[in-house]
Formats: sequence, C-alpha cells, structure tokens
Amino acid sequence: MKRILILDFGSNKVPQLEAVVGQYADFQTVSFSVFHDAILPDFKGVILSGAPILLTEDDISHYITALSWVKTTPLPVLGICFGHQLLGILFNAHVARMKECRSLNEIEHFVDCPLLVHIPRVFEMQEDHCESISIPEEFELVANSDECVNEVMQHVSKKLFGVQFHPEVSGTHGAILIENFIRLC
Repeated sequence: MKRILILDFGSNKVPQLEAVVGQYADFQTVSFSVFHDAILPDFKGVILSGAPILLTEDDISHYITALSWVKTTPLPVLGICFGHQLLGILFNAHVARMKECRSLNEIEHFVDCPLLVHIPRVFEMQEDHCESISIPEEFELVANSDECVNEVMQHVSKKLFGVQFHPEVSGTHGAILIENFIRLC
C-alpha cells in the first residue's frame, strides 16, 4: 500500500483528513514543528494540511525555508487551504485577505486535472478561509468560484496541486479528490 505523509500545520480537520486518506493508503502524520525533509524518501506523496494561521498577519519566512524542498521534489504534493496558499507562495503567488468563506461553496472546473477525475464540472466543497492567493508562476488555474478566484491549481509540469477548500470534510466529492491524489502517488 502507498505511504502518504500528512504534514500537519495545526488544522482541527487533520483527524478527518487522516480518516479519508486511511481509506486509500497508509499514512503518517507529522507536525510541522518537528518536520525535517530527511524523512521524505519514506513516502510516495505529501499532503500539506490547513492551519488556523493567517499568512497576511504572520511572518512566513520559516515556512518558506522549511518547505523549499517542494520546488524540486519528484513526489506528488497536495496543498489544502493553508497548504494551498503556502504552495502558491513558494512559487511567488501573492496572498490577500478576502471576505470570510466558511460554508459549502459551488466550484466550477474548466481545465482537465487528475484531481478532479470523476467529479462533475460544477461541484460543492466545504470552505473555511478568509485569505486567497493569486495564480503562482508555473501553475495553471483549474477551478474557481464566486467567492475565490483560485480554488484549484496545478503545476504545469510537476505533480503539485493546491485546493483552497477542505476536501476532507466535503463528503463524496472530497473523498474522490483525495483518492485521485493518492492514485497519482
């Protein structure tokens, strides 16, 4: 079975993420505070969790330094909410405050993406954020919503993906998205 690293940035949704990932793969959750990139060869893919942190209000330099490996890793990486934003910032996206979005939200995808196989063109996912990012260098926009321009993005040549919403608490479509990511691993 594939082994997935869940990098925990302190989200209260990590137990739900572990439950969904555990349906499809073995996993290990590691807190960001004790993470070191020497463990990466033990895994087939990495999920960057959400976090109760505002990037517009915190010094993010330690995140950027600790995650510099993402730019060169051959491993598939999925960033969720805060993880999506960090992934974008690594590739020069800009983060900005926005109106809070903390409910189910209708999202539309308009670019083929392996994360969204077997998910309808218009789907609902649970949001829980008040920041968003621009489209980073080397990424393409895959899906957006009325609430947020960058709901799903993918790197143009690497297996790097970001989703602004929380698939781990979004029911069937969220589980399909996570299963699709694990298949890529």
